[in-house]
Amino acid sequence: MAATKSKLKITPLEDRVVIMPSDESEEMRGGLYIPDTAKEKPTQGSVIAVGPGRFEKGERVPVDLKVGDKVLYGKYSGTPFTIDGDEVMIIKASDVLAKLG
Repeated sequence: MAATKSKLKITPLEDRVVIMPSDESEEMRGGLYIPDTAKEKPTQGSVIAVGPGRFEKGERVPVDLKVGDKVLYGKYSGTPFTIDGDEVMIIKASDVLAKLG
């Protein structure tokens, strides 16, 4: 993760996390160029911000993720946003499928 990407000023609410999707390198399959529009959305990335957690029965339930975690998330999970030129995903913690590593 580049230093500029970790300085985004964003604070998710409740049990949401902000994920910087992993960059996928351009691929050549059988000598054919795959354009960006034909590539699948990345489904893994790094957590760059974590909300404080949701309230349940009057008590805050903390999020199990922390900044720097590498995670897998569902293909159609979350909402993409562009902030300071970087595209990030804001996802509910429950939509994160697994931590990597």
